[in-house]
Amino acid sequence: MSNTTEGTWDRLPVKLHEAVLETLAELRFTHMTPVQAACIPLFLSNKDVAAEAVTGSGKTLAFVIPIIELLLKREEKLKKMQVGALVITPTRELALQISEVMSQFLSKFPQFTQILLIGGSNPIDDVEKFKEKGANIVIATPGRLEDMFRRKGEGLDLGGSVKSLDVLVLDEADRLLDMGFETSLNTILGHLPKQRRTGLFSATQTQELEKLVRAGLRNPVRITVKEKGSAPTAAPMQKTPSRLSNYYTICRSENKFNHLVAFLRQHKHEKQLVFFSTCACVEYFGRVIETLVKKVTVRLIHGKMKNKRNSIFSDFRSLKSGILVCTDVMARGIDIPDVNWVLQYDPPSNASAFVHRCGRTARIGNYGNALVFLLPMEESYISFLSINQKCPLQKMSPIKDVVDVLPKVKALALSDRAVFDRGMRAFVSYVQAYAKHECSLIFRVKDLDFASMARGFALLRLPKMPELRGKRFPDFEETDVDTETIRYKDKNRQKQRKKMLAQQKAKEEEEEGEATPRRRSSVRTEAWSKQKNRKDRRRKAAVKRKIKEGSDVEDEDMSELLSDTRLLKKLKKGVISEEDFEHRLSRKHTSL
Repeated sequence: MSNTTEGTWDRLPVKLHEAVLETLAELRFTHMTPVQAACIPLFLSNKDVAAEAVTGSGKTLAFVIPIIELLLKREEKLKKMQVGALVITPTRELALQISEVMSQFLSKFPQFTQILLIGGSNPIDDVEKFKEKGANIVIATPGRLEDMFRRKGEGLDLGGSVKSLDVLVLDEADRLLDMGFETSLNTILGHLPKQRRTGLFSATQTQELEKLVRAGLRNPVRITVKEKGSAPTAAPMQKTPSRLSNYYTICRSENKFNHLVAFLRQHKHEKQLVFFSTCACVEYFGRVIETLVKKVTVRLIHGKMKNKRNSIFSDFRSLKSGILVCTDVMARGIDIPDVNWVLQYDPPSNASAFVHRCGRTARIGNYGNALVFLLPMEESYISFLSINQKCPLQKMSPIKDVVDVLPKVKALALSDRAVFDRGMRAFVSYVQAYAKHECSLIFRVKDLDFASMARGFALLRLPKMPELRGKRFPDFEETDVDTETIRYKDKNRQKQRKKMLAQQKAKEEEEEGEATPRRRSSVRTEAWSKQKNRKDRRRKAAVKRKIKEGSDVEDEDMSELLSDTRLLKKLKKGVISEEDFEHRLSRKHTSL
């Protein structure tokens, strides 16, 4: 079957409601995709469905339309607080997207209401909204949905509301399990009635998904949608869209970012997604790209963002051109219109994520391009993808007009401590992520050229981390500038740092002036430990408050807290002396 057209909607063996057909016409969906043609009749004939189709094949409409049709055919009309359909999806961006599609259809069916239950908002607001307006259709992420089932004490009986459930849909079902939602899903399924229609939609089938199929579906019809030109044999099919041009390029660590910036500058009038392996890398490289690639809208999205993600995602979707720098939180099921290029600066930690990243372009019959940047030692990854993921790649001709932008990045770090801090965190997080790559025969930390990497990150000096301990790097030239003297451009942050350094200095001078016997007093040591415990408790409380408020510096605070706590544990166990503890603590805080 082709994934571009499977005939017009009137070719379905079941007749759709006139208002549904009108909405399809308004949205310019004149033809069905194969997954829609296969799933809709089965759903409407009361079958459970387990559908596997390449990303971008139109799976959303394959369950949105049956949901509306099945609710219209109910013998008893749904009441305000009765849930007739539940859609569970792994990320809030995908949930938002499904909600938008559902809203377009529901505009012609005012008798049905829907609610979106996702993270990033106050759960109390969700409870009040549900109690006030009710919901016949719930679209949710697992964590928030599980939480809503526990809110009976606040007057929300979601368990009672779902007793009327007709349809359950698990979208990107394999990803739901990948992200560790299995416990939440089991809790949620325990609240749902057995007599229901269930649909599982995914781009890949896994052993974990097979368990879920057996547990949640009764004699399901399995649907596998092949790409156009796939041979009708038992051989595994290509998992990426047929209209996707998939490329790779090889470059050394120190030249990698230069190549990326050159490519982005040459395609600035197009819409591009750039994937990095960690949140810290998105924060560092994304903000640097904002400075280096002029006259282009650049947006950043990663999993540690709290309340900003929804608005950033909606904003980028509406853009005609621009750059979205992101982690794998944007890799699955997300439909961003007219994406021209998907750039993978870092290969993902697992091979299936590679396919899903590529699937953000060339969606529903459109053409698109993808490019992955690889180090020379990683070139065998191409063969691995071709065999393991049935994802062939072709080598791209060298990127032209590459300019060395790293001196400019170093200048940014020297002029603003925030950039310097981000670079150090990004480097450490990248190495940690590299060590966890599932394809460990190809991606090995011991093969990394740390000096070349540090130059590619435009670091002013190497960070202190276990992977570098005891090693010398003559090929890496540290800056002559004392990095402790670099100031924050943000006046408030610089003021706080200056105040903290002054307090630290005063404390050191005070301790130097004290008598030696008193300094070594066991009583003082005990009291100091108690004081440290109180500080830890206050700092924990402050971090929790900042997390609730969605503060931008929460990750820094949490990292600092965990580091201080580890030092304190070493002191209590006798691994380090009190003097060593105080020395390490003062040195660490001075470097902030």
